[in-house]
Amino acid sequence: MPDGMLLFALVGMPFLGSLLASLLPRAARESAVLIAAAVTVVGIGITILFYPQVQEGASVAAKLPWIPEFGLEFGFRIDGLAWLFAILVYGIGGLVVLYARYYIAAEDPAPRFISFLLAFMGAMLGVVLAGNLILLVFFWELTSLFSFLLIGYWHHNAGARDGARMALTVTAAGGICLFVGAILLGRIVGSYDLDVVLASGEAIRSSPLFLPVLVLILLGALTKSAQFPFHFWLPNAMSAPTPVSAYLHSATMVKAGVFLLARLWPVMAGTDAWFYLVVPAGLATLVIGAYFAIFQQDLKGLLAYSTISHLGLITLLLGLGSPLAAVAAVFHILNHAIFKASLFMAAGIIDHETGTRDLRRLSGLWRYMPFTASLAMVAAAAMAGVPLLNGFLSKEMFFAEAVADHTGSLLDDSLPYFATLAGMFSVAYSLRFILGTFFGPPPTDLPRMPHEPPRWMRFPIELLVVICLVIGIIPGRAVGWLLASAAQAVVGTDLPYYSLAVWHGFNLPLLMSVIAMAGGIVLYLALRGYLASGSEGPPLLQDLNAQRIFENVMVTLSWKWARTLEQIFGTRRLQPQLRLLVMVAILAASVPVLVHGAASVGTRALTPATPAFILVWAIGIACALGAAHQAKFHRLAALALTGGAGLVTCLTFLWLSAPDLALTQLLVEIVTTVLILLGLRWLPKRIITQEDMRPSGAVIARRFRDLALALAVGLGLSMLSYAVMTRPLPDTVSRFFVERAYTEGGGTNIVNVILVDFRGFDTLGEITVLCVVALTVFAMLRRFRPAPDSVERPEQQRIQNAYDAARPDREVGDTVADYLLIPRFIMQWLFPPIAVLAVYLFMRGHDLPGGGFAAGIVLSIAFVLQYMAAGVRGAEAVLRVLPLRWMGLGLLTASLTGLASLLLGYPFLTSYARYVHLPVVGEVPMASALMFDLGVFALVVGATVLMLIALAHQSLRGPRETRSLGEP
Repeated sequence: MPDGMLLFALVGMPFLGSLLASLLPRAARESAVLIAAAVTVVGIGITILFYPQVQEGASVAAKLPWIPEFGLEFGFRIDGLAWLFAILVYGIGGLVVLYARYYIAAEDPAPRFISFLLAFMGAMLGVVLAGNLILLVFFWELTSLFSFLLIGYWHHNAGARDGARMALTVTAAGGICLFVGAILLGRIVGSYDLDVVLASGEAIRSSPLFLPVLVLILLGALTKSAQFPFHFWLPNAMSAPTPVSAYLHSATMVKAGVFLLARLWPVMAGTDAWFYLVVPAGLATLVIGAYFAIFQQDLKGLLAYSTISHLGLITLLLGLGSPLAAVAAVFHILNHAIFKASLFMAAGIIDHETGTRDLRRLSGLWRYMPFTASLAMVAAAAMAGVPLLNGFLSKEMFFAEAVADHTGSLLDDSLPYFATLAGMFSVAYSLRFILGTFFGPPPTDLPRMPHEPPRWMRFPIELLVVICLVIGIIPGRAVGWLLASAAQAVVGTDLPYYSLAVWHGFNLPLLMSVIAMAGGIVLYLALRGYLASGSEGPPLLQDLNAQRIFENVMVTLSWKWARTLEQIFGTRRLQPQLRLLVMVAILAASVPVLVHGAASVGTRALTPATPAFILVWAIGIACALGAAHQAKFHRLAALALTGGAGLVTCLTFLWLSAPDLALTQLLVEIVTTVLILLGLRWLPKRIITQEDMRPSGAVIARRFRDLALALAVGLGLSMLSYAVMTRPLPDTVSRFFVERAYTEGGGTNIVNVILVDFRGFDTLGEITVLCVVALTVFAMLRRFRPAPDSVERPEQQRIQNAYDAARPDREVGDTVADYLLIPRFIMQWLFPPIAVLAVYLFMRGHDLPGGGFAAGIVLSIAFVLQYMAAGVRGAEAVLRVLPLRWMGLGLLTASLTGLASLLLGYPFLTSYARYVHLPVVGEVPMASALMFDLGVFALVVGATVLMLIALAHQSLRGPRETRSLGEP
């Protein structure tokens, strides 16, 4: 398989697995786990295949045209750094899936969990493998979305909901800043392609936009990696299931921020702005996170704050700007992912087997679960930086960089002291994790009797701990090759000299390690009494609570400011809301016209108007004015007048030689008018307000206020259209379509060829929106109950519907008084000819007015007539209507038509046209766009019928009960 296809498969497989898992029933845990296991195993295998190509610092890229006019391509690239992250995402992801198999309870919907996890895995892979900045930002926001779903997986838990909402708010806000920064960065470089960006370091650093770009990108990276002052969201995310915490805190979510810093390090590091923005953030996070970790009473809380601290260490190293510090940062990214994943899974086992994570209740677990305790102690020792474990090596490299001279500033000179202090804190909280959990007296107040977990639940921890030991003992052979290729992708081909030896002799970094170890032990012993007292926080820095600041800001925004704005502008009535919306739209349209003076009329010659055309337009204007005037007080009259205005629009299109538009407008007018008419009867009667009780002059003034607003909008759009159409426009675009519609699209109907071929991607987006609208209408109406004062059905119709429900198989006329017998008979027999007409319009659409959209509307009209003639039960007893399948099949057909061209090496939705010889018929023009048009046809039918069903089923429901204002 070509490298390009393999790259796309690396990102696409998790999403495909997520889709498959989401289709499984709630209890199909084993099947969901097997899907996830297959995805991770194949993903690891494909990633390994790329290593020979990236080990020397090269990169492999695969690109597909997306929006070439803007320099955007849908592509992925893999180099040493991306390869390292892909291995971590797939490798630790596979271990988390195995662990989750035993952690997630049988009553929990495991397929939903696996679906979210795989989708999140795909989003993270999209971030690390993205080939351009816009695609990176897209997947960046997907990680925020899917992490929100994972953190809030136990949505019945208020803490999980709050933690998920906080994580989404902070990281999505940072993502918006990153998006703006990426746009500006692409503007500086002249391209969004990552290879071009990484080769433009001088242009970026010398640009006047460098500082705002740097600030915006850092806001995105620091919020995602929970760096000070945005660190508060990560501990609140510990309400997620432990497999989620293990994955987010080790290899994915929080590593995305430091990955971005490492990715852009070649073009942004080395400047004073980079140093003085990144280093303080990393240093503050390193020290504060480690300090707060000591005093946590929750095991996962302790590990969450330790994650924050280690992420601060990585950020600090990247901020120093030296190549050796970047190498150390990459090394610690790997080491931290390994020991932190094992620690979170160990904490989950403790919680799973004892029923609690509270350190005030845990002690002496060594007696009950010695294997798990041994594994957790080794992983915690790696976190503390104990020799012969992987954490010791990257900590030594960090200490070596802390004592090196970078800028000669006071901040630079103080780094060794802060680094040693943070090392002391890490030893202290690691000791607390070990001694407070596994040693001491036997526990006496546990929800469950502790014991060892199932063998395969412990296996991921065993494997990760073995890796910690192997890297710590033989680092050069274990990961030297991996670190070299990953670091080279960051610092370039001039990789600095570094040593992964365990022993470097007696030097200053070793002395700092000894001081940190001894100081950490002393600090823990000094605080042990305070910690045992059950205190809920550190004795210092109590006011340094960014979470409280965040909550105060959110309360101010959502309760104070929002409530104030709601009191000023809010109303429960729809008409004032629409009035305000329209006024804002008028203002937004008027300002640029007035500022730029673009309201002049062009010089293009006008088409002569005949008296008949003027008369038609006068009728249309009168209908529009009447509809606007009567919309509030006479709904039926307003609807009829609106239909009249729509009919005049159809005639105008026809008059101006646009039969396609006229046909589509006419069909849409028919369907929308009938659907709205069906919905009008279920609306409550107009509410009589105090304003209506005023003198008639005030009522008339209010009517004419709305009329004036409608006139302003109509006249504004008319003036804008007139100004555009009277200007001479270049005919290059129209000539392009005229010349290529038949030769390249295989059709003489230029409008339809544009819709299904040249602009097929736009049409795909439009039918997707139509699908979403139909589902939204159905979702809103499926629990709707008619108003008590809605229009009552006629007595004849009630009797007829009751008789039809009792005898759905009766013959027409098998009753004394059939309701609307002749119209019902005609409407029912119209179904076959209308269906034939739909097929006719569909088949002729590529050469003559028609097409999939028009044919879909026509067939929808046939269904509408059946529901009107026979009622809900009568129609559905005869017709098997499955609108969701129509919609799904239509969207799938349209999408697969576009993907087929990709598989053949052409851009998405590229059409293929040729003549086909059919017996008797002869030569028939055929195009692959016909299948796309078939998808449009099916989706339009399904969406329209779904909305029809949502409205029609109201007749089967009783009206909702009225409640007085005092009732709950």
